[in-house]
Amino acid sequence: MADNAPSTVYIASPEGDTGKSTVALGVLQMLCATTARVGVFRPIARSTAEPDYILELLLEHSTADIDYQQAVGVTYEDVHADPDAAISEIVLRFHEVAKVCDAVVVIGSDYTDVASPSELRFNGRIAANLGAPMLLVLRGAGRTPEEVKHLAELCASELAHEHAQLAAIIANRCDPDRLNEIRAVLAGFGVPVWSLPEVPLLIAPTMAELCTAIGGEMYSGDPELLQREALRVMVGGMTAEHILERLVDGVVVIAPGDRSDVLLSVVNAHEAEGFPSLSGIIMNGGMLPHPAVARLMSGLRPKLPILTTALGTYDTASAVHNTRGRMAAGSPRKVDTALALMEQYVDAPELLRRIEVPLSGVVTPQMFEYQLIEWARADRRRIVLPEGGDDRILRAAGRVLQRKIADLVILGDESAVRARAAELGVDIGAAEVLDPRTSRYLEQFAEEYTRLRAHKGMTLERARETVTDISYFGTMMVHLGIADGMVSGAAHTTAHTIRPSFEIIKTVPGVSTVSSVFLMCLADRVLAYGDCAVVPDPTSEQLADIAISSAGTAARFGIEPRVAMLSYSTGESGSGADVDKVRVATKLVRERASRLPVEGPIQYDAAIDATVANTKLPDSQVAGRATVFVFPDLNTGNNTYKAVQRSAGAIAIGPVLQGLRKPVNDLSRGALVADIVNTVAITAIQAQNG
Repeated sequence: MADNAPSTVYIASPEGDTGKSTVALGVLQMLCATTARVGVFRPIARSTAEPDYILELLLEHSTADIDYQQAVGVTYEDVHADPDAAISEIVLRFHEVAKVCDAVVVIGSDYTDVASPSELRFNGRIAANLGAPMLLVLRGAGRTPEEVKHLAELCASELAHEHAQLAAIIANRCDPDRLNEIRAVLAGFGVPVWSLPEVPLLIAPTMAELCTAIGGEMYSGDPELLQREALRVMVGGMTAEHILERLVDGVVVIAPGDRSDVLLSVVNAHEAEGFPSLSGIIMNGGMLPHPAVARLMSGLRPKLPILTTALGTYDTASAVHNTRGRMAAGSPRKVDTALALMEQYVDAPELLRRIEVPLSGVVTPQMFEYQLIEWARADRRRIVLPEGGDDRILRAAGRVLQRKIADLVILGDESAVRARAAELGVDIGAAEVLDPRTSRYLEQFAEEYTRLRAHKGMTLERARETVTDISYFGTMMVHLGIADGMVSGAAHTTAHTIRPSFEIIKTVPGVSTVSSVFLMCLADRVLAYGDCAVVPDPTSEQLADIAISSAGTAARFGIEPRVAMLSYSTGESGSGADVDKVRVATKLVRERASRLPVEGPIQYDAAIDATVANTKLPDSQVAGRATVFVFPDLNTGNNTYKAVQRSAGAIAIGPVLQGLRKPVNDLSRGALVADIVNTVAITAIQAQNG
């Protein structure tokens, strides 16, 4: 392979339904965590007009600048018409992709056409022509360890015939109780071997997919819950009481629309405490409930998705049974499960070594986000999420728990929080759920708050009322060490989130200012911007606090701090109150942190651009190389971070609060699930260094 060729891995399997997309997604993430520009290539696309959902999913998670058309080689029809010409075209199109990538994940064919024993060999031939080592994915479902070994031997022989290089083997969808046995029997192939358990969720269809399969329509319920997976199916042909006895979490019940007893029983069971959370109901036979029953059901306002179909019972059940769920771009729960599975069972450094992935000299947003999760997971902390009534918080909590980023406490009514999480298909079983109004900590918190605020005339009776507020309750948990940090603000103002911290947690010694930074993930590096969220018009002393705190935060997240104290003037060229404020702040920073590289006043262009720096401040160790940017006021900072975020396509992580003795972080009320997950990871990392 040429020195400038990207690292490439070819993921292939000898049959369909191996869960190859799970493996591909996990490998893609491993590469994105260590390499800047990671692309995806599909040598043989599906021959139908329907877009390749696996390719779309992987492109969404890739980091190279390639589109769908560029990522496709040829179709099945092209291969059948002229295999040699097809390979020539594949090689040509692959090298066009390779030109703009540091690493490429190549996804072999899916056996969506007429499968034949020669298809794996053809994939091996393509891999040999691309010079790409192969990662072989085998299906363990329904096979003994010896049968898996025999299949591996046949595949290895096929690949060797085409001179394809076997880099590693993953046996996927295995019996969870036989993972070690399967690894043992595959140990003789001379390559790394990993075994992954069967996870029913990954092949379970969503209610939306079932609706399409049965040609159905939504009769009632919460449309958002159509994305929940149906893990089991039950034909409601028995009496209502016997159906109730057999209900389990994630089941979809099939029943005719005229079975009023079944429909009402199942709808009420889903809402009732002590019964499983269902995925949905399918009313078959083209019949709708009697108007009186329909009015009663409507009055119950069920969130449970209820679908209708004209199909009979047998055809409905067959369609549901034969529908296999897709891990597509809109399947966050499946994606999280797949990533967690690969993280848990596959040795990423060993796999990357086998495909010769060099360490990158740049830091992309994906690399930084992955590093955050790794840091948090290395020394797991306990984080409290006060807003248990927000769906985004519950979805983020499920992701945090699944990927073992942190241990969680969620505030809210326990039965309501857990019921809603179950409806959303989110597993928060490992989280503790506390209701501030009834918690065993209530009296302890009230007494402590009374003591802390005694100088303000606080009484125990008023304190009891105050600490039931979720922000105060969560902050008290952090203050007393019951939790290591808090993340809030998805549904509350910044003031509501951080005011209790000023009263209870207070600032670190030597710093009197609580401030914030945004970690700005640009295409090739991460910078720290402060303060863009908390202090409106800082004094010189506050600017010095912000600079020192921001440098400490940057260092904590792997950014070597070189601080630029920003102004509209550089060096000694300007004058006026605003410039003088920054000049004094810079002097204070040098006095208080003599080893910290700092420059100011300095303009943004001189701070970040080496060419400008050589003209304006040629002897500065910060100019042109700044990593921490301290803005003179909130107006400038807030507008600048948003301008860079929108104009340069940067990912802004934050605001990360700093200066408090223990970590509390505020979310934007428009925060996405991914933003919440990142903020939990950041808070956990801050707690590790607390």
